[in-house]
Parts: sequence; structure tokens; C-alpha cells
Amino acid sequence: MMLFDTDMLTLYFLGHPRVLERFEAAEKSPVTSIVSRIEVLQGRFDSVVKAKDADELLRAQTRLTAAENDLANVAIVPFDHAAGIEFDRMRQNKRLKSIGRKDLLIACIAMAHRATLVTRNLRHFRLVPGLRVENWAD
Repeated sequence: MMLFDTDMLTLYFLGHPRVLERFEAAEKSPVTSIVSRIEVLQGRFDSVVKAKDADELLRAQTRLTAAENDLANVAIVPFDHAAGIEFDRMRQNKRLKSIGRKDLLIACIAMAHRATLVTRNLRHFRLVPGLRVENWAD
């Protein structure tokens, strides 16, 4: 299983050529995590409620609708019991505090499902012992 983090998912939605090429060549369609879904939608929700004027509000609404449509076409891997166990285990590793909570949650899901995490953020995710990572963009 190839699991996209939020940045890679965004590049896929934007049509990044290398990401699209690798996506289409993949044996199985890559998936993403519930954490990345939350991050994508949270950003879109924030842009709607923080819009300064009518034009910005309408653009934000259009981007929110597009994000919802894009996400409907990608399988979302939820948190499950195995990911919860990984979370409890990883929280004990002091080195992993530097990667941030959302990235830690994404790593937990990837580890629980024995997935390869597809990310540009190799610097942080390589700190997670046993996590397989690939960068499809650079």
C-alpha cells in the first residue's frame, strides 16, 4: 500500500507531472489517511470562514467543493486499533516529538498498515524507525 501524506496528496490534486506518472504506474491506487483528509478540508473550511469579501468567499467555496470532489476519488485509511497501538508506542520515542502531531498520526497509520508513506518530508518521516518512505515529486 502506498499512502500519500497531505503534501503529496495536494500535488496529486494539482496535477504534478511526476506524481501523476508514478500514481498511474502504481500497481494499486495510492490511498491517504484520515489525517490528510482533515488537513485538506480544514484548510478549505478556514478559507471560507476567513474570506475578506464576496469574491474571496466564492473562490473559497469553489475550492472547498473541488477538494471534497477530489477526496471522494481517493480511498481514506481511518484510524483503527492497530494505528492506536502504534500511536501509543511512538509517543514514547522522544525523538519523534520533533515531527509534529499530525505527521506522527500519519506515520502511525502507515506503520499499522505496513504502507510506504509517499511524502516530500523525508527529513521528519525518516526519524520513524521502520517506516518506509518515498518521494514521488522530486
